[in-house]
Amino acid sequence: MNKSEVLNIFHPAVKEWFLNNIGKPSPPQIEGWPQIQSGKNVLISAPTGAGKTLAAFLESINRLLEMGLKKELPEGVFILYVSPLKALNNDINKNLEIPFQGIRQLFTEKGEAFPDIRKAVRTGDTSQYERTQILKNPPHILITTPESLFLMLTSQKAREILKNVHYMIIDEIHTLLGTKRGVHLALSMERLEALAQRKIVRIGLSATINPLDAAARYLGGLYRDGNSYTERPVEIIAPAIERNKELKIDVPVEDYRVLEQGSVWPDIYALLVKLIHEHKSTLIFVNNRATAEKTAANVNSIADEELCRPHHGSISKNRRLETEELFKAGELRCIIATSTLELGIDVGSVDFIVQVSAPLSVSGGLQRLGRAGHRLSAVSKGVIIPKTRGDLVKSCFLAEEMLNTRIEKERIPVNCLDILAQQIVSMCCTEKWHENDLYNLVRQALSYRTLRENDFRKVLAMLAGDYEHKEDIPAKPRILWDRQNHTIEGSPYSKMLALSGSGTIPDRGAFPVYLEDYKT
Repeated sequence: MNKSEVLNIFHPAVKEWFLNNIGKPSPPQIEGWPQIQSGKNVLISAPTGAGKTLAAFLESINRLLEMGLKKELPEGVFILYVSPLKALNNDINKNLEIPFQGIRQLFTEKGEAFPDIRKAVRTGDTSQYERTQILKNPPHILITTPESLFLMLTSQKAREILKNVHYMIIDEIHTLLGTKRGVHLALSMERLEALAQRKIVRIGLSATINPLDAAARYLGGLYRDGNSYTERPVEIIAPAIERNKELKIDVPVEDYRVLEQGSVWPDIYALLVKLIHEHKSTLIFVNNRATAEKTAANVNSIADEELCRPHHGSISKNRRLETEELFKAGELRCIIATSTLELGIDVGSVDFIVQVSAPLSVSGGLQRLGRAGHRLSAVSKGVIIPKTRGDLVKSCFLAEEMLNTRIEKERIPVNCLDILAQQIVSMCCTEKWHENDLYNLVRQALSYRTLRENDFRKVLAMLAGDYEHKEDIPAKPRILWDRQNHTIEGSPYSKMLALSGSGTIPDRGAFPVYLEDYKT
């Protein structure tokens, strides 16, 4: 299907809005829309600014519109969008408003009624009142995070509004692929499809992902065919698009071994002030929250004005949104951020990117560099400022890998029993399961494809408290396991545990582990 034909799949008003506001479809849109319309699972990989989000959303929005015009709007959530960052969701909500407002205006001009298509955001930032309203008046489009999806699946009331999901969009899938958080989401995806009792169209999005086939297999999962499991097919859409990049190393001192003030940071702050003044809008990325706060305070102190503000996950929702709006309006020259701004939040035009210290990975560095320009025709410009001699070596290596787009390969974790235990407790909170049914569902997630039944039963035994009882440790069982009837169910205690621990154990951390016979 060529450029002129692909828009014909949409309602005339949707087509008119797109032509008037966007113009020509991008390669991911041309290739993606027909596949999504045909009900196929799709993985879209394209650089930042290639229109991936609209490629994922527009066909499903069009379907909702046509259903609404026929007075057939579904009950409950129809499109589920899952973002790895809660800060990203408010931006996606705004981006959804743009096509909705434009299409609604076209209907108004023609004297036609626009369907009441509702949208909502459900994240850790969402107030209890807003969550209650979501349950009372369910949206047709729900924007959420992996953890909030898990909580909704754990709640008997909340999961009811998910029974009519037809489309599931997983954004920035590369951030999940090689982590236990991704394993956690994979099981939630299978639980959602079992709840809906239909094939859900799965759409994965990423600007930096490697390898594509592994990501597609992760996204699709497996379905049970008799006594065997078959991978769900996923169409990979990865058009050959390359954005122009300019990346330099900017060393803040003459010699790292001879520091006039005993630290490299005063020179870094001075260099940052200079770079901010040289550009209209700058994003500075650092690798942790404390550095973001410290750097913002010192840069503003040197400049004797508010040149920048910090932006990270520990800052309140209102403060983050205020910072984003000021930057977007041109009233703030710079934001100093951690990964909260790495994944494409729309903060307007960004001229320049600064990375203080080497990025943690090639893919992360490319995500950050891609924020500059944010259009396919624009050049992504940025610098890396090393802190030490060792950091300089690492920065040079990563810069070369970034310029050549050599992204690290991700390995999908397999048979993570801690995540399995967490999900089993949640699953048993809402219904009674037969052992075999539970085991078969778990194995539909790619990470548990090779899970042995013996290991599965050991996890059940642990959750049922077998090991604590053997050691005469008083403890409440996490699940109630009826060995005679081969059924498993939860209890009020199980639900409390599931709701109080929705996330995964961090992939990195410094925790001492001692063997039982360890002697100090």
